[in-house]
Amino acid sequence: MRRREFITLLGGAAAWPLASRAQQGERVRHLGVLVNLPADDPQAQTRNAALLQGLQELGWTVGRNLRIDFRWGAGNADNVRKFAAELVTLAPDVILAPGTSTLGPLLQATRTVPIVFVHTADPVGAGFVDSLARPGGNATGFINMEYSISGKWVELLKQLAPRLTRAAVLRDPTLTSSTAQFAAIQAVAPSLGVDVSPVNVRDTGDMERGLAAVARSANGGLIVTATGAAVRHRDLIISRAGQHKLPAVYYDRYFVTAGGLISYGPDLVDQYRQAAGYIDRILKGEKPADLPVQTPTKYQIVLNLKTAKALGLEIPATVLARADEVIE
Repeated sequence: MRRREFITLLGGAAAWPLASRAQQGERVRHLGVLVNLPADDPQAQTRNAALLQGLQELGWTVGRNLRIDFRWGAGNADNVRKFAAELVTLAPDVILAPGTSTLGPLLQATRTVPIVFVHTADPVGAGFVDSLARPGGNATGFINMEYSISGKWVELLKQLAPRLTRAAVLRDPTLTSSTAQFAAIQAVAPSLGVDVSPVNVRDTGDMERGLAAVARSANGGLIVTATGAAVRHRDLIISRAGQHKLPAVYYDRYFVTAGGLISYGPDLVDQYRQAAGYIDRILKGEKPADLPVQTPTKYQIVLNLKTAKALGLEIPATVLARADEVIE
């Protein structure tokens, strides 16, 4: 779905709750969605388009048998908490929570309204669910990745830039998942002769200084961990990586299509289509406590050859052969 089409779709959101648009006699169910991005963010548009497509394929049509209330946190923690409480007071049948930054506040606001989460790291460690097999509460959903793949980012970066000796790791120090990703990177980096240093991705000033420091020394690189802050600041991150001539590895394809060098991770957009399936099952009477939390089954490598050329990198044939998608 193109950007203009999705904005048009969102523009009609105010009319979605009107039960008068439903077919006579058909019950209208209510879905709340709390997103910690601006409403006009291209990545948010892509993800929500996948959600709507998945729901439509299962027979749910906005304005006929489904009402959707979106709330957009735009990276503001206070707004996210406020909107979480607001959505709960609307008494939806189910709420979609993309990421830890929205799931945490929603679970503080309710332990009864069903919640489906997507691209959330370590929901057991964070106390969101009792276990992956039996969530036990009012939330279930889809994990964004296993922490162990974070070590693969170092290996991939070293393959692309064999002389690499230092790497800045953009992480969010307030998230346990981000800390765990950094720990997995630290465990692998010494064996590859790479010294890694954490850089705060939430603070753009810290991030600018951290990237500049790595760039001042020879053979530097960049690893971007999976955080909401990285999504919000992605344009700045990609721009500075190019400006400082830093080979960079990301966790999501979207960074590479926007000009980043390479990514390795699951298809996060597809999780929204999968979430539609869980939303459908809950709307039909199943409980989150009985729906197991699912982990990614496929990871993909996406490579941008244009960016590699700008960085003066010669891509090994082994990496090209492994790439699931090559952007030229």
